[in-house]
Amino acid sequence: MSAGFRFRDFTPEESSEKGFDSLFKIFMQLVTITSGDVAEALSWLNELDKQYGLTDNEYGMGDFIEDLKKKGYIDENPQEPGAFNITAKSEQNIRRSALEEIFGKLKKSGTGNHRTPHTGQGDEQSTDMREFRFGDSLDQISMTESIRNAQLNHGLGSGEFMLTEGDLQVRENEHKSQTSTVLMIDISHSMILYGEDRITPAKKVAMALAELVKQKYPKDFLDVIVFGNDAWQIEVKDLPYLQVGPYHTNTVAGLELALDLLRKRKTANKQIFMITDGKPTCLKEPTGYYKNSFGLDRKVVNKTLNLAAAARRLKVPITTFMIADDPYLRRFVEEFTEVNQGKAYYSSLKGLGHMIFEDYKRNRRKSL
Repeated sequence: MSAGFRFRDFTPEESSEKGFDSLFKIFMQLVTITSGDVAEALSWLNELDKQYGLTDNEYGMGDFIEDLKKKGYIDENPQEPGAFNITAKSEQNIRRSALEEIFGKLKKSGTGNHRTPHTGQGDEQSTDMREFRFGDSLDQISMTESIRNAQLNHGLGSGEFMLTEGDLQVRENEHKSQTSTVLMIDISHSMILYGEDRITPAKKVAMALAELVKQKYPKDFLDVIVFGNDAWQIEVKDLPYLQVGPYHTNTVAGLELALDLLRKRKTANKQIFMITDGKPTCLKEPTGYYKNSFGLDRKVVNKTLNLAAAARRLKVPITTFMIADDPYLRRFVEEFTEVNQGKAYYSSLKGLGHMIFEDYKRNRRKSL
């Protein structure tokens, strides 16, 4: 087991599915949790096989490993004989799985807590549908969906077809404006403390958002940065390997880097999403690191609030996703949000993806 991680009991869903596909779904989850460590993921998979009988006499774990190699999901490490690495194909599959897991649930859910009020008259049709509103043009109406609604709502028993305003469905329009987003992920040590793995859900959200931007909004820009004692930019392909370190929380360094990246983007819409579970506890000074994990250090807080104000002057809203429920920290986040005039959500790990996707879709439809 990786140092610092605590895993809960895994209970696989009952399924008659056997063979490569069923094992592969679990393997992809495990290799994300183990930060790309194939050996550890396979070790956990073997333990699960012993406990839940995932394989049988027809298809064993050895067959699965051979298929992983043949299908191009893992390859041997040339520096370490007998060891395996995941491939670029696996990295892409992990991102797609994260998108299906998070965005698929989002599409099936209700309106959620953060409904988009309107999109305005755009010039590029999206795949999103909504009810007809006064002022919508006729060419926005989706006739297929509208007729389907009429049949469901009124039936065809009388032999007459009825279509009312309430049956009409409109396809959303979006402006062709580009949006630049920086996603900040806290990798301080608290992200794996207290028996809860918070970094894996954060990674999944980042991978899903990156895959959504690539597939649906290819003109948008998404930069991902991580922050602990320092802050640095990472590539999307590096997300599966991301690990928490023995770090404090230098939110200032993260915000400085995020604003530097956004200054280089010539787009009207710019925003920062910050996923964190703790308070800022660290600054980097010419003589070294200034650290204080006990309470809210006014020196650290003031510099953090100054950057929130600077982002506001640059018209860069910061949306903070606080994945911890602590009244003490909530007061800091409320102050930070008020200074920036941004937004803050106090989310469980389960609701994190839903809120980020809703906010991303809403913010890219307006000039911030």
